[in-house]
Amino acid sequence: MSTSADLRTLLGIALPIVQAPMAGGFNTPDLVAAASNAGALGSTGAAYLTPAAIREHVDAIRARTGRPFSVNLFAGGIESRDVDPAAMLALLAPLHERFGLPPPVAPGAWPYDVDEQLDALVAADVRIVSFVFGLPDDAAIARLRADGRVVIGTATTVAEALRCEAAGCSAVIAQGAEAGGHRGTFIGPFESAMTGLMALVPQIVDAVRIPVLAAGGIMDRRGVAAARALGASGVVCGTAFLDTVEAGTSAAHRHALAASRDGDTVITRAFSGRPARGLVNAFERAVDARPDDILPYPKQNALTRPLRTAAAAANDPEYLSLWAGQATPLAMHDVHAADVVAELAAGWGD
Repeated sequence: MSTSADLRTLLGIALPIVQAPMAGGFNTPDLVAAASNAGALGSTGAAYLTPAAIREHVDAIRARTGRPFSVNLFAGGIESRDVDPAAMLALLAPLHERFGLPPPVAPGAWPYDVDEQLDALVAADVRIVSFVFGLPDDAAIARLRADGRVVIGTATTVAEALRCEAAGCSAVIAQGAEAGGHRGTFIGPFESAMTGLMALVPQIVDAVRIPVLAAGGIMDRRGVAAARALGASGVVCGTAFLDTVEAGTSAAHRHALAASRDGDTVITRAFSGRPARGLVNAFERAVDARPDDILPYPKQNALTRPLRTAAAAANDPEYLSLWAGQATPLAMHDVHAADVVAELAAGWGD
């Protein structure tokens, strides 16, 4: 079984803590750098960035820290099923009018190419790369490893963790059902991959030889101590950083996080077409009541983006994707990322 010391050596970090890569603007350069400067591994999500934007983002992080950080990409998840967009367009039309937007239109092709994004990361000499929604092909991973880069996969089942190890990943994130944001499932239906962290981590630890990082519902020192007891080599925390000063979280989202109670999160496909955990709101309830009308990922994601952007600008949380994990009520509010890192580090004990 790998140890925390193995993980820290692998990543070049002082603390076995990773600030999760949350795509969509949450991971500002300030947040990533602050987490890294505090001794953790700052991370950023680049799935919705063009190659040029990736380079700019990486340069901005490097201007703020000389310590290691990682960049995450979506390696899969695009669905091929065909759904007529007419019903979803009709549902969105009055909401667009409400926020002063043009009428919604059916989305086009997914504009991001993971191979081009990966080329951008290599060109920018990013040394730690993580993936979710699957893995790139074995040749891509071998290319990264040949240059001495660290590759981290994401698994929601033992089978996925074994696939990550077999593909050459240096470490694997065990994503429990409690985790906020998108489910990383890539083998089988997500409904069969909703194992809680308490059950998932020790099974993956027993199955693989690479370091295992626990993710899902870890908000403070108690969660970290539990993950360590389960055999994890480190932890990954996302929701815990959403209301930090440095995060790019909107004001409406921050308010919803602060007002949340246990039981307020659900798994929904309403915003992106892919199962994800977030806080309940009006849009989620309306769309999830019509599951057959939801477009496949990433078309639903592209279709709802203008509404989500407008809702954030209007400070209206009812039409935002309020990604959050099940332990959201335990979050610290109006603090710096370094304060969250310090709280989490207190649970590891050395």
